[in-house]
Amino acid sequence: MTKKQKRFVEEYLIDLNATQAAIRAGYSPDTAQEQSSRLLSNVMVKTAVDKAMAERSKRTGINQDRVLQELARIGFARITDVLDPATAKIKEDASDDDLACIQSVKIKPNEWGTEREVKLCDKKAALELIGRHLGMFKDNVNVNVETSEKLDDILSQIGGEGLEE
Repeated sequence: MTKKQKRFVEEYLIDLNATQAAIRAGYSPDTAQEQSSRLLSNVMVKTAVDKAMAERSKRTGINQDRVLQELARIGFARITDVLDPATAKIKEDASDDDLACIQSVKIKPNEWGTEREVKLCDKKAALELIGRHLGMFKDNVNVNVETSEKLDDILSQIGGEGLEE
């Protein structure tokens, strides 16, 4: 691999934006999109990217399973497992899985006592990401092609049979 290709691999690992990685690696901004596509299809570059990503995953302990588990902790959390509805306090016996869904806690004393605000992570977003991972939500694109005699004539002239209805 060339020095520029190695630099591209390093830069690509920062944000997984191939076009920006190509620019940062020294490729022309005008051709960065094409260059990045070419680089990612290069066997040596692709192998280097895959190897570096695997090493990073091993080093950090972050992998797809761990991310999915954390999303599940957020997506399937129930507020009654985290908070005591009578006191609005976090339950002492709340599990680590339950506590993982807490985004923030604000405690403000006021003239009537203590005001508590517990904000949970976005459950809907977590469930949507899980659903997408499982292939539950597919964007359907319907393409309708209308045929015409003129199109059939053109296709027959170039060797096609025309469109069947």
